[in-house]
Amino acid sequence: MKKQSFKLSTGAIALVLLGGVSSASADTLRLLTWGGYAPEDVVAKFEAETGHKVEVTKSNNEEMIAKLRATGGGGFDLAQPSQDRVAGPQEEFGIYKPMDLSKIDKALFIPSMLEATWGNTTVGDDVYGVPHVWGTSGLVVDTKMAPMVKDYTDLCSEDVAGKVSYRLKRPTLIGFAFAMGLDPFAAYGDEAAYTDIMSQVEAKLVECKPGVKTYWGGGDELMGLLRSGEVVASMAWDTGGWKLNADNPDITFVAPAAGALGWVDTFVLPAKGKSDDAAYAWINFVMQPEVAAMITAAAGNFTASQGADAFAADDLKARYQASFPAEAIDNIKWYPPVPAGLEAIEGGVLDRVKAAN
Repeated sequence: MKKQSFKLSTGAIALVLLGGVSSASADTLRLLTWGGYAPEDVVAKFEAETGHKVEVTKSNNEEMIAKLRATGGGGFDLAQPSQDRVAGPQEEFGIYKPMDLSKIDKALFIPSMLEATWGNTTVGDDVYGVPHVWGTSGLVVDTKMAPMVKDYTDLCSEDVAGKVSYRLKRPTLIGFAFAMGLDPFAAYGDEAAYTDIMSQVEAKLVECKPGVKTYWGGGDELMGLLRSGEVVASMAWDTGGWKLNADNPDITFVAPAAGALGWVDTFVLPAKGKSDDAAYAWINFVMQPEVAAMITAAAGNFTASQGADAFAADDLKARYQASFPAEAIDNIKWYPPVPAGLEAIEGGVLDRVKAAN
């Protein structure tokens, strides 16, 4: 992808004037993050602009939580767990500190993503996370062969019988529920209500089962089925659809009418972090659209930066904008933390669907 030159945003300039990112008060930022989220070119630009130094430790959700639990939130100044790994660990272990939202340039963020992440990372009266990198699952469709597939339940259409696929995993349950006019996330706090929703989804999936070519288990398997034409519509992830689109322009990712299912990796402040100024400076710096596009080039996923798609490589920008007009972005259903007991309910449903004749 193109690597663009950039200028500081108004918010970032304000931080410089206030001393939030000035070299006179430079600190080392100890960043605990995912691979691709802090590429070397972005780190070099940040260090040159601010005087702060960055030490990057690559990790994943499980390791992040384990490291922060072991130290009581020490050892790092900024971490990037997924949004469903923020409120629960904070309530149980107290490993984060609240965000000072006055130090975040809110104008840099896509509003619906910022609001959703605030809601999903609030504990008590405090917000603990803001969004960074995100992705979705929805539909990957051969638009020439299956133009009628616009929502998850369209995979049950007679028009595509025998040529559809999806996984027997929780995203399928959640997606079908929304497409059936139900709201599984609203029922997360009510086990009986959630059980009732899952029972309705189970009945629908059993009804649709004769038209399923196969339940795919891995990405390579699904890509092969779509490339060969054996499958013309499936539930899958956005980047997989865009990869297929590069080979066949008829195949692409479609955000379902009921809403794509979204995950977000956040920014959080570890409880014993020592360089908050450097942490806020990094957040505001990497959320600038031109810098965010550089992270997309490295990570493969887009960020919650407002307008960053305009600076992505032309081919990826075109695919993203076709899949996600503004209304589709605002309609994304963001995964909240999963309460205890729900996975057992879902597991029973999936087992019965698999066993059904």
